[in-house]
Amino acid sequence: MTEQTLLEGFISVRAALKAGSRPIERIAIRANKWDRGVAWLERAARDAGIPLERVSADDIDALAGGSTHGGIVAQVGPRRFVALDDIARDCPAPFVAMLDGIEDPFNFGQAVRALYAAGADGLIVRPRNWLSAAGVVARASAGASEWIPTAVAETVQDAADHFRARGLAVAVAARNDAIPIYDANLTVPLLLVIGGEKRGITRSFEDQADLRLAIPYGSAFDQSLGTAPATAILAFEVLRQRRRP
Repeated sequence: MTEQTLLEGFISVRAALKAGSRPIERIAIRANKWDRGVAWLERAARDAGIPLERVSADDIDALAGGSTHGGIVAQVGPRRFVALDDIARDCPAPFVAMLDGIEDPFNFGQAVRALYAAGADGLIVRPRNWLSAAGVVARASAGASEWIPTAVAETVQDAADHFRARGLAVAVAARNDAIPIYDANLTVPLLLVIGGEKRGITRSFEDQADLRLAIPYGSAFDQSLGTAPATAILAFEVLRQRRRP
């Protein structure tokens, strides 16, 4: 295998194993670590034919380059993506999200975590090599980055065109001519596009969105929210509206 990265911790490794989101080449567990999670990993690795080794704490630290691994790491290959057409194919009212321009892998992972927890049916990303940061993304997302069906679109416009053709409305967070999220109808088939904190969504794309959404503030505050909390607020408002009687 030519590309390889490391997932750290039981939650990330379990998610990749159960989701089948990427090839797993090897799992290493600290020699004196014993608990139910470790027992599950040993059985699952054996059943899947994945090499699992017991190694010293120093070996684990050397592999991980740190100490946040909890005594478990896995050497894995690239993330497996699905086709755009396969995202939310059988959902009557899909909720799909696209994250664009998020530079910090921790913020990216936190945003994915919120989307998955809120029930998003799929995630769209632009082509980018997150290989070196896959461990951070998996940890920050509590494994959600391995669970959520994910596809790649070359540009935001490509994603918007594809999902509009499937009947989805395109929504963005905006400041100009935006309506409060609590007044918008978010129960319709929806592609929610979320930009990064530095670049955000371009004005031209924002202007052609079907829904321009604003998050109401409770105080006079002229700064934007961070990407992760804004994503969580938007995603859980979609969930709230879709669950109300």
